[in-house]
Amino acid sequence: MSQTAHSNAHNNARNNAQDNAAQGAPGAATASATTSATASATASATAIVADDEDLPRAELVRMLAAAWPGLRIAAECEHGPAAVEAIDALGPDIAFLDIRMPGLSGLDVARAASGRCHVVFTTAYDSHAIEAFEAGAVDYLLKPVSPARLAQAVQRLQERLAQRQPAAEIDTLVERLAARMRGSEPVTPRLRWISASVGDTIKMFSIDEVLFFQSDEKYTRVVTASDEAHVRKPLKELAAGLDPDAFWQVHRSVVVRADRIGRATRDDLGRITLHLKGHAETLAVSQAYAWRFKPM
Repeated sequence: MSQTAHSNAHNNARNNAQDNAAQGAPGAATASATTSATASATASATAIVADDEDLPRAELVRMLAAAWPGLRIAAECEHGPAAVEAIDALGPDIAFLDIRMPGLSGLDVARAASGRCHVVFTTAYDSHAIEAFEAGAVDYLLKPVSPARLAQAVQRLQERLAQRQPAAEIDTLVERLAARMRGSEPVTPRLRWISASVGDTIKMFSIDEVLFFQSDEKYTRVVTASDEAHVRKPLKELAAGLDPDAFWQVHRSVVVRADRIGRATRDDLGRITLHLKGHAETLAVSQAYAWRFKPM
């Protein structure tokens, strides 16, 4: 081959390579576009982390920072009501929720978050976690969380955000999980009677008479249709002995008998007030428990 022909062939090959680099192969362009879309969708992603235990919560936040540097943790919540308030106020893309939290569990928070943000359950109970995952929850993390399992969950979340998949409606799943957990928990003896000291008298109330319990500084107020009294036992301890299907927590300081709720009204600011059957006193519902009164 002459020097001129060799030079022309070299120039043509170089020009073709430059053209290919400039235009990009179709496969490369698609991959680049997908990567760009994923990066764009996840660069501004926000999340909350809710766990009543400080160390697991802090460890998950630390691991998320390593697995997903672009994820912004908008709030770290120590209990369920704070998580609901954070979801309402901040509108995160993702909520990492410990299933078992006192007062308002991760399942209760998930009810409030259903359809509003992607939910990832964290749990130390494998059977519950598998049920959640197989039933269609975004994902679950089994404690202690492993980096590999977290990376897998992060990838799934990033794909859902990149594809702009709406957050799943998980009310049915939550009900199934709640029933499953109730079946696996040790049975707590139910309260049948409330005894309250009033001066030198002991008043006895059947649990079926009680309309609601209300925290009142160092005491708990017990209210029936025709009487009331105060007991020294905290509301949290009393609530543990109540049937959760019969008595609903509607505020951090109020547990009400569900079948005595006549109606719930909502004002212009979205605040819910309960009106009881045969009793003039009304009860406020906090935002953390407003999910109980969603229209069917």
